[in-house]
Amino acid sequence: MHMKKFLFSVVVLACLGTALFLIFRPKDKIDPGMTIKTGIENFSPAGTGEAIVDMVTDWYEAVGTVRPQSEIKIQARITAQVVDVKVRPGNKVKKGELLISLDNRQFLSRLDQARQARKAAVAAEKQAGQAVIAAQAAFSRIESTYNRTRKYFDSQAATKVDLEKAEAAFLQAKAETGRVKEALSAATAGIHGAREVVNEAEIALGYTEIKAPAGAEILKRMVEPGDMALPGQTLLVLKTSDQLRLEAFVREGLINKVKSGDTISVTIDTLATTVTADVEEIIPYADPQTRTFLVKALLPEIDGLFPGMFGKLLIPVKQRRAVLIPGAAVRRVGQLEMLYVKTDPGWRLQYIKTGRLFDNRIEVLSGLSGGETIAISYGRAGAKE
Repeated sequence: MHMKKFLFSVVVLACLGTALFLIFRPKDKIDPGMTIKTGIENFSPAGTGEAIVDMVTDWYEAVGTVRPQSEIKIQARITAQVVDVKVRPGNKVKKGELLISLDNRQFLSRLDQARQARKAAVAAEKQAGQAVIAAQAAFSRIESTYNRTRKYFDSQAATKVDLEKAEAAFLQAKAETGRVKEALSAATAGIHGAREVVNEAEIALGYTEIKAPAGAEILKRMVEPGDMALPGQTLLVLKTSDQLRLEAFVREGLINKVKSGDTISVTIDTLATTVTADVEEIIPYADPQTRTFLVKALLPEIDGLFPGMFGKLLIPVKQRRAVLIPGAAVRRVGQLEMLYVKTDPGWRLQYIKTGRLFDNRIEVLSGLSGGETIAISYGRAGAKE
C-alpha cells in the first residue's frame, strides 16, 4: 500500500514539473542588435539624430588624492605634556602665532640651574684672575731678589747657599704663576661651557611654545590637551598655499606617456567635474610593491574642492574608431538597452550594448554600425507597444 502511494506521488510531481516547464519555458535569447517587431502605430519622434563613427581616446584612470601644493607638518621636538591647543581645523593663522603650549616647568628649572652654573663659573674666573695677579706680583718680586742675589754671588758678596735659596724661591714662584694661569684658562672655558648650557636650556624652553612658521590654514589637529608630545610626533598639519594638486599613482608601463609640464585631464567624482591640470612633478622612483610612479598635477581653483578628496588622473593610452550616439537616444528597461532606428518601412526598436561616455555622446559597442538615423526624444500619438 505504501509503495503504491509513493509511485503515485512521483507520477504527480513529474506531471506537475512538465506543466510548469511548458508554461514558464525560457523565451528566445535577446542579443544586442536584434530587431524586434514592436507593433507601434503612428510613431513620431520629437527629434532625431545620427549614429556617427568618430575617433575616440581610451584613457587610463590613475587614482589619486587631492593635497595642498605646500603642506607643513608641525612636529614636537621635546617630550612634554600638551597644556593647550589654540587652533582648530579651518582656522587661519599668521606667522609667529602661538599654536600649541607644552608643559615648561621642567625646562624652566633646567634653565635656572644653567644660569646658576654660569654665575658660579663667572665668579670662579674672577677669583682665578685675582690669583693670577697676585702670583705675577709675587713672581716679579722673587725674580728681582734672585737676580740681585746672583749678582752678589758673582761679586762674592753672597754665599752659594743664599743663591740656591733665591733660585728655589724663583722656580717655585714661576711654577705657581703657571698654575694660576692654567686655572684662569679653565675658569674661562667653564664660562663658555656654562653659557652653552644656558643657550641649550633657553632653546629647549622655546620648544614648549610651538608657533606658526608662516601664514597658513590649519588642516588637521592631531593632539589634544593632556596628551604627551614626543619628538618627531606630528601635532598639526598646515597648508601655506590655497593651490591644490592631485597626487596620483601611474603604473610603470604608462609613465612614458606623462611628462612634467603636460596638460592633462582630471576628474573629481564627488563634484562630478572634469578639469585640466598641469603636471608639476614626477617622482623618478617606482614603488617596488605597486610598480607605480607618483605624479603630481597642479589643479585650478574649483569651488567645493578640499584636500583629501578622491580624484582620477586621465592618461591617454590610444585612439580608436567608435560608433557614437547622443545619450538621450538610449532607453533602458532593467538591464536592457534599446533605441529606435529609422528604416524605409518605418521606425523599428533595436537592442544595443553601450560602452563609455565621451562628452555628451555614448559609445555603442554592438547593434549599430554608424550612419543610422535614430530617435532622440519620443512622441507617441496613439502608440501601442
